[in-house]
Amino acid sequence: KGMCAGLRVHAFVFSRTSIRERVKTKLLINRREFLQKSSLAASAFATLPTRIWPYSQASVPALDPNSLARFVDPLPILPVAQSSAARPDPTNSAVQIPYYRAAMRKFASKVHRDLPPTRQWGYSSNVPGPLFETRKGSGLLVEWANELPARHFLPIDHHLGGAEIGKPEVRAVVHLHGGKTPAESDGYPESWFVPGKSAICHYPNDQDATLLWYHDHAMGINRLNIYAGLLGLFVIRDSAEDSLNLPSGRYEVSMVIYDRMLKRDGQLDYPVSENSPNPWVPEVFGDAILVNGKLFPYLDVEPRRYRFRLLNGSNGRFYHLSLANGEVLHQIGSDQGLLTAPAPLRDIMIAPGERVDFIIDFADHAGEQIVLQNDAFVVMQFRVSRKKTEDPSSLPSTLTSVPRIPESRAVKTRTLSLDEYEDDAGNSILMLLNKSRWNMPVTENPVLGSTEIWEFINPTDDSHPIHLHLVKFQVLDRRRFEAFAFQTKGEVRFTGPVTAPDANEMGWKDTVRADPKMVTRIIVPFEGYTGRYVWHCHILEHEDNEMMRPYDVIAEP
Repeated sequence: KGMCAGLRVHAFVFSRTSIRERVKTKLLINRREFLQKSSLAASAFATLPTRIWPYSQASVPALDPNSLARFVDPLPILPVAQSSAARPDPTNSAVQIPYYRAAMRKFASKVHRDLPPTRQWGYSSNVPGPLFETRKGSGLLVEWANELPARHFLPIDHHLGGAEIGKPEVRAVVHLHGGKTPAESDGYPESWFVPGKSAICHYPNDQDATLLWYHDHAMGINRLNIYAGLLGLFVIRDSAEDSLNLPSGRYEVSMVIYDRMLKRDGQLDYPVSENSPNPWVPEVFGDAILVNGKLFPYLDVEPRRYRFRLLNGSNGRFYHLSLANGEVLHQIGSDQGLLTAPAPLRDIMIAPGERVDFIIDFADHAGEQIVLQNDAFVVMQFRVSRKKTEDPSSLPSTLTSVPRIPESRAVKTRTLSLDEYEDDAGNSILMLLNKSRWNMPVTENPVLGSTEIWEFINPTDDSHPIHLHLVKFQVLDRRRFEAFAFQTKGEVRFTGPVTAPDANEMGWKDTVRADPKMVTRIIVPFEGYTGRYVWHCHILEHEDNEMMRPYDVIAEP
């Protein structure tokens, strides 16, 4: 699970029996030893039970995905959500806006030609759910209806906050990730609803063209609901993007990549610890990588430019995506819209919750079969036809303007730590943000219309993708520091130079990679709405175990 050797660790597929032993033994420094010597660790362990968290051998799946034939299923093209009616805009009753209804249901579908149908949960009986398409400033309403069974089919840990015994097993609430959304429609983790109930959310879409995504956000079982299939894409378009003449129509392909564990009968398998009353595990890495719900799919393409809009929907896996033939990928956008210029890359790093927007030009590859890979592991195949075709699209050298926010605009700098605690056996048992549990008093209360700098101090061995609801931000820099001094004395001693963001991080973001033993700084304009939102790690197992905190956007005094 550790990241001392860099992000490559998350990109490889480990068997369930080897994740803890191989990575922890070879890569991790002994955090337990110096944490237990500090007063912070002493106070943390005083209130926590001792648990043993190795992966259960009994949960090792019988299916080896590499035993299946590759490239026998076409890549599914996501269905587009259709509005059923129009209703008054909550902010202006004289205006009618589109109304959608999306029901969460249990269903079964084949993830591979040679496997039986897999039981899943999906929005409108699809995994990923239907693609919502809208335009900047065009608001819409979605009724999210919970039509799921009363019992969960994945292992709930009732010791996690929000998932205590007595709460309904099946609960759901939907968050539009990256949306500038009123607090009451943002999907607050405790605003869940049970089967037979629904919630209507208003999405004003008053933001630039970009790829967002929607997913479950129920407290304590978020990781299980998303693993079951509750996720989908949401596209906002605008006239500025239209004018660029990028590949469009059938030459624009939306994709969700995520990993799962499968049993021989094709059913989902979610790992549990050997401590059966407490089945939570710190991370999940599946050995089956799916794209739009299919394992090893292929996509027929023409020898011309294509635009791919891709989400990392995995619970915890980081991807290094590249083409096996070494062809350059031109990244044109990130989480919150277009970059200023295309970034030519041989491989693209993408953390859980992040999105990338990139162009592949197949013009010189007629008749070829090109593999998209995650390091050495096959993800999918592009089959380029031999037939020449006209390509009126373009790849402009300039895409948009993203003025850098000067640090002098920030009215406040917040220093926030990312913390992990272990038991006596060295197993992770608790993750916190700024040493604070979920239900402790709110400590972050930015003023609407102000700009702040948030510094994430990460002394852990993990790279934590940190997501802030409501806002978009810019990455300022990263800098290495001495973790031991910070965890024992609370001192930040820098040990390296300031590192600028990567070229493909220079646009607007809503999720940032806070790398191990680094201080990562972002600058955030708090725009949109007042109310209570959350910020959290987007490794879902971390988020469900307290690595999430509420924050309040308040009105100017």
